[in-house]
Amino acid sequence: MSNAQSDWATYLAQMTQLLDLELDDARRAELEMQFSRIAAMAEPLMAFPLDDRLEIAGVYKA
Repeated sequence: MSNAQSDWATYLAQMTQLLDLELDDARRAELEMQFSRIAAMAEPLMAFPLDDRLEIAGVYKA
């Protein structure tokens, strides 16, 4: 899990630079924790095997 945390730190560093945002240490730590939680929740969904022959969702056109 430490690799994932360091990846989130890198991601945050890049995005704050790209978006010209300033984060204090407390806010940065909170965002890293929230990103880690979100990734942990998404992990089972992303690991769910899908058949390669499934059709993708259609595009809604009004």
